[in-house]
Amino acid sequence: MTSRLAILLLLTATTFAQTHYKEGDIPVSPKVRIHYIEGGRVDAKTTLLFIPGWTMSTAVWRHQMEQFAAIARVVSIDPRSQGQSTITTESNTPDQRARDLHAVIAALKLSHIVLVGWSQGVQDVTSYADQFSGDAISAYVLVDAPAGEGPAVAVSKPQALQQQLERLALYEQHPREYIEGMMNAIIQTPEGRQQIDALVPISLHTPPDLGITMLLMDFIAVDRRPALAKFNRPTLVIAAASSPELPAQQAMAKAIPNARIATVENSGHAVFIDQPQRFHDLLENFLHEVEP
Repeated sequence: MTSRLAILLLLTATTFAQTHYKEGDIPVSPKVRIHYIEGGRVDAKTTLLFIPGWTMSTAVWRHQMEQFAAIARVVSIDPRSQGQSTITTESNTPDQRARDLHAVIAALKLSHIVLVGWSQGVQDVTSYADQFSGDAISAYVLVDAPAGEGPAVAVSKPQALQQQLERLALYEQHPREYIEGMMNAIIQTPEGRQQIDALVPISLHTPPDLGITMLLMDFIAVDRRPALAKFNRPTLVIAAASSPELPAQQAMAKAIPNARIATVENSGHAVFIDQPQRFHDLLENFLHEVEP
């Protein structure tokens, strides 16, 4: 771990500690431990469980956890090979990350969970619904990504696939430049971009070869749309209004029983960073609808 990354992670942990958060690591296999941060009201009926996107950590959800700590138990994890969780070459896939998530839920004895996944986290949540039939879950929130459409759809769009693969080669050769460019693409407001300097080193903690594997398994290698029929809890899809994947997210919402979609204007892919108040309002209203 670089000294700069260590300092940034320490600052993140200190911020959580000042608001009475605790953190720890949960073994999900003999070689892999998943890092988590939790806080909020231990007596709350609802637990908000946040899953970050590709190469991100609990740090990306800090403002949301602080926002909802007064009304819910709030938990966020670093998926395997991200943040402070174990870097591993074993099974960096949505399916394994869903099993890791199930183990974390059991270890922390979480229940009445509103499971919130962003970007890559949407794939993890979809796999969780597929494998565990909503165990311990009260509702789902899918943030600005459709379920992976698989290789047949990817090859049917050769120009887009070529661009994706060219970007992966750039990422392997120039990871910092790639991550900085990506962050400036997915975060568009001046206020949101103030977080980029802190997020880039966290993202770089994931080795590029593992990051490439994740992206391929997340969005290209497997068609996850059949799993949408297994969502058996109320579901909210939150999408950036300008997202090129908005039609796919609208189709996803139609395929999920008891789901609806809401859009966020003036936002990039990181809708909760660009427009936090709009995101918080949508999530809070949804919580009131699904609370036990």
